Amino acid sequence: MAKHQFQTEVGQLLHLMTHSLYSHKEIFIRELVSNASDAIDKLNYLRLTQEKLKDDKWTGTINIKIDEKDSSITIADNGIGMDEAELISSIGTIAKSGTKSFVEAMSGDAKKDSNLIGQFGVGFYSVFMVASKVDVISKKAGQKKAYKWSSDGSGEFDITSCTKDSEGTVVYIKLKDEEKSDYTSKYKVQEVVKKYSNHIAYPIYLNYQEEVTQELSEKEKKANETKDEKDKIKPTTKLKQKREQINEAKALWTQPKAKLKKQEYQDFYKTLSHDSDEPMAYVHTKAEGVNNYTTLFYIPKKAPMDMYRVDYKPGVKLYVKRVFITDDEKELLPTYLRFVKGVIDSDDLPLNVSRELLQENKIMVNIKQSSIKKVLNEIKKLSKKDDIYKEFISQYNRPLKEGAYQDYTNKDMIVELIRYKSTNDDKILTSLEDYKSRANTDQKAIYYLIGDSENMLRNSPLLESYTKNKIEVLILDDKEIDEVVTPSLGSYKEWELKDISAVDAPETKKDEKKQEKTKKEFEPLTKKIKDILGDEVKEVQITDRLDSSPSCVVKDPNDPMAQMAGMMKAMGQEVPVSPPILQINPNHKILKSLNESKDKKLIEDISHLLLDQAKLSEGLDIKDTVSYINRINSMLSRVIDK
Repeated sequence: MAKHQFQTEVGQLLHLMTHSLYSHKEIFIRELVSNASDAIDKLNYLRLTQEKLKDDKWTGTINIKIDEKDSSITIADNGIGMDEAELISSIGTIAKSGTKSFVEAMSGDAKKDSNLIGQFGVGFYSVFMVASKVDVISKKAGQKKAYKWSSDGSGEFDITSCTKDSEGTVVYIKLKDEEKSDYTSKYKVQEVVKKYSNHIAYPIYLNYQEEVTQELSEKEKKANETKDEKDKIKPTTKLKQKREQINEAKALWTQPKAKLKKQEYQDFYKTLSHDSDEPMAYVHTKAEGVNNYTTLFYIPKKAPMDMYRVDYKPGVKLYVKRVFITDDEKELLPTYLRFVKGVIDSDDLPLNVSRELLQENKIMVNIKQSSIKKVLNEIKKLSKKDDIYKEFISQYNRPLKEGAYQDYTNKDMIVELIRYKSTNDDKILTSLEDYKSRANTDQKAIYYLIGDSENMLRNSPLLESYTKNKIEVLILDDKEIDEVVTPSLGSYKEWELKDISAVDAPETKKDEKKQEKTKKEFEPLTKKIKDILGDEVKEVQITDRLDSSPSCVVKDPNDPMAQMAGMMKAMGQEVPVSPPILQINPNHKILKSLNESKDKKLIEDISHLLLDQAKLSEGLDIKDTVSYINRINSMLSRVIDK
């Protein structure tokens, strides 16, 4: 027996894995199964190139054995195996990968097609999170000698010669007391394999013992008929060895699209998402070239329940050569596509890639950008199907708006996919392209109005002149996101997007002399109202934008605070309140009467009411509801008294 020191401090590595690299102890099964699959891949390749290793009867298999009595779990493969030197270099030297060395030794197409996974290096040591002792018994293909590597992970390992009939590797794990119940459980091991290794290309068999009741023979049954209950022959039980395959041994997304049926895609989606509905759409892509990877993405019919929660569960799983890596990494796709379910399977990423590296890795960045375009193109296809797209927009219009704000690279494509309510039709949503096509020939802007309530927006006094002039206005009733996103768009195909609460009314044929006369006539009243309202308003103006309403409030387009409001809100900062501009309708009966009145109290009350009612029409808060109600009551009393 030869005793060796680890070439790197194992204690440090175990601490790193426990607290940083691996989130769950069960990951050791994934690592060892991956190594087993990798060893089979190596032998599979050599069998194609070395005559002495060819064996028509050989098929790659992985066997997991659980032994409750012995408190152990064993993972075995019939792959290439290791000799003494390789056991020392591949396992004894942490972070040195036998797999990586093997790949580097190959050349040409063999390197690309070897389909190797895993790195038999750092990942192996995850086993010490559950093991009190580990034995690795291995025999290299084509050799006669076998060796056993043993360690408790404390800093030393032993290597001895041993006997093994066939090539391959057996990893025997003596479990810590606190891990016995989990990893000698048939159901737990099945669950872990299905979660992490269901798509390993080789069959994984679970070997376990099960109690079987020995039925009585006919002779014993007959003898029991004449015996007292206490003397009757009882059935006996004994332990029987059982073996069953616990993985599918094929990755659906790696199959050629031409061979897959729609039902297979749908069934896989339900398994992947735990959704009882069929997906709205899916897109399956295999990329070969600088980066080799496969993606399969689904768009659910209904948005996930947690889509607007900060702690939402992402829907995309990352695999490296069919080995599950993570399903809780939010950077695989941008947050605005968080509703997408699916799989990314890379041939080029390392198996033990950390989350930090995922966000910076050039391979992952390329895969992500390509995936975004694939998903957006699929959504674009849906947009050509009115009924389906109506369903899509009802679920995902808001995330698309987030994307138009977040994703500058794909902004133009995303904007084409967003749909809006408008004054053109209260039942059909419109795209900006359709809005533009319907506009008057002399119109050069897209007009919109933002608020909390669709009903309130559709009845806003601000729409009166636009309706009169047959100008369509977008109704944006998701204020929280619309007032951040829409101003940031700036323009669409050279047409500026304009908030009608912050711009002048559309031009009509005006009698300038008459307008100047009206302004002069109402100048004393506008001054009085401004003096009464003080800092509650920035200015009081007469306007021709109103028809049936006496007043409205608008934003000052030159106010820098108003211009920055969306940006500040997006950054989570408190937005300073800027006083509005009060505009009054000189053609309205109330204003004509007020302009002629000498009653100071009446002018004061109506001035406040004009502002408060205009604010309420736009869904804005009023300063003093009690005073507002008192003024209403005062006006009612005046009417009754007359």
